[in-house]
Amino acid sequence: MNHRRSFLKSSVVLASVLGTPALSRAAAQPAAAAPVTPAAAPGERILRLHNTHTGESLRTVFWAEGQFIPDALQDVNKLLRDHRNNKIAAIDPQLLVLLDRISAQFGDHPTFQVISGYRSPETNEMLHENTGGVAKHSLHMEGKAIDVRIVGQDLARLHKAAMAARAGGVGYYPDSQFVHMDVGRVRYW
Repeated sequence: MNHRRSFLKSSVVLASVLGTPALSRAAAQPAAAAPVTPAAAPGERILRLHNTHTGESLRTVFWAEGQFIPDALQDVNKLLRDHRNNKIAAIDPQLLVLLDRISAQFGDHPTFQVISGYRSPETNEMLHENTGGVAKHSLHMEGKAIDVRIVGQDLARLHKAAMAARAGGVGYYPDSQFVHMDVGRVRYW
């Protein structure tokens, strides 16, 4: 376990030193060219995310040895920022736990394509006024909601998995090809 802890700390330090260039390099690689990584060790939680608007990708262990990894959470916050104005906010760690639980049902933690993560109040207001289906007080503004899909997986299956988790709200948008998940109260639409 000490070797694994040392490896995780080294990875976190390396990621924090490399910062944005690491995200940029990951974005430049197509998803198929991503390096093969070992499966999660017992007690680890992993996420693979690809922001469809910025092209950035991230594979991170965000939980290990009973705790969240702060640098990994910062990387997730950056990837899930409001792409319209680059505002970054803290993403609720329970949303990441939910994504990890759901991704595990689709094999070896496939990559979630992110359509929307954090939304600043300005962006949410603009979308609410100009787009149907955007809540005036969206949980996206609190870092508690995400809109995703998994390439090559049936969207209806993702929707059912999210509802079965009973961890918050789930919206199904087959025409736009995404499922909304949040860690608010349990509700479906």
